[in-house]
Amino acid sequence: MLSWPAPLLPTLPGTGPALKVHDTARGEVVATAPDRTARMYVCGITPYDATHLGHAATYLAFDLINRVWRDAGHAVHYVQNVTDIDDPLLERAERDGEDWIVLAMRETALFREDMTALRVLPPEDYIGAVEAIPRIVGYVETLLDEGLAYVLDDGTGDIYHDISQAPGFGDRSRYDEATMLGFFGERGGDPERAGKRQPLDPMLWRGARPGEPSWPGPRGTDGRPGWHIECAAIALDTLGMGFDVQGGGSDLIFPHHEYSAVHAEALTATKPFARAYVHAAMIGLDGEKMSKSRGNLVFVSKLRGEGVDPMAIRLALLSGHYRTDRVWTPALLREAEERLATWRRAVTQDSGAPAGPVLHGLRERLGDDLDSPGAIAVVDAWAAATLSGAGEQEEHAPTMVCDAVDALLGVALADC
Repeated sequence: MLSWPAPLLPTLPGTGPALKVHDTARGEVVATAPDRTARMYVCGITPYDATHLGHAATYLAFDLINRVWRDAGHAVHYVQNVTDIDDPLLERAERDGEDWIVLAMRETALFREDMTALRVLPPEDYIGAVEAIPRIVGYVETLLDEGLAYVLDDGTGDIYHDISQAPGFGDRSRYDEATMLGFFGERGGDPERAGKRQPLDPMLWRGARPGEPSWPGPRGTDGRPGWHIECAAIALDTLGMGFDVQGGGSDLIFPHHEYSAVHAEALTATKPFARAYVHAAMIGLDGEKMSKSRGNLVFVSKLRGEGVDPMAIRLALLSGHYRTDRVWTPALLREAEERLATWRRAVTQDSGAPAGPVLHGLRERLGDDLDSPGAIAVVDAWAAATLSGAGEQEEHAPTMVCDAVDALLGVALADC
């Protein structure tokens, strides 16, 4: 599957510090310690609707990780999937009387456009679930052969992972069983399904149903893959075990990231699937989480169509910390637009306040668990000092700051 074009990344003097991020599995901020190439997997969209601001905020958070790692001297192998076959996609296509393939292709193309406009660094591997099915089938067969999975005895052909044989189950989310059961039922699971060995057993393969697309599956059973095994398979095939960051929204902590890790660890008999599990918080509107089920979405493409500068959208979303649930408001966008205009005026000056402290401050703040509000405050202070002409002024400082803001915050201010 095609990714999107990469924006130019300015080269900055020196190197940044080692990145620290909050690891959900350990419940604390930890230092990442990648090899020469840092490895990151971020769960992608199910393409049945356009990119909303909740999506955008999540992908911006991991774009910051990508940028901070690169500034610290690492190459980055970034992988993202597209869940281009799943119940929500089929349900939307049926509701609208549309071919599910056409719907998925159109919304994936729009997602690429939004990511390009927001200047998100693209993944090296951008892989759809459909293209990964042959490998997924092989992995499910392995779990069946090793007695770690079972076929439901009801004629459907559905296959489940026996979670009682997964000793690390629960290590990522650290939730108790009651919490897991609640989230499992709310987020695509089937805890009350008759015939399962345990209520929390996740589906690996859904046997073919009338009117649904299907592919040749494990042991000759046509159907389609479960959600969690999709990401486990793609990550294993592209990154291998023990990659540096598994990322996504906080709603993926359980069940998705828990089960993806359990599947991969069962398949390889090794741990860990990922060294750190990093989760971005939710974006709300009118006091509620922004989600498709609530119908309260603000779409990036709609804002762009109204003439909103994508850099203002980016700044507005980065003005809150990635781990803090926050609310999107017109006032937030206006503030970002005013900030963007101020920064752009500052970087077009012939001279400005010293740039060295700005680069140091950006690196320090972003390296400390992606403190984007703190990083923005550093640039605010520089822009104010530059536009006032107060204190020491350096020639070429605006150009250096322009490059630093572009490379680290991903905000294009001018042709530096």
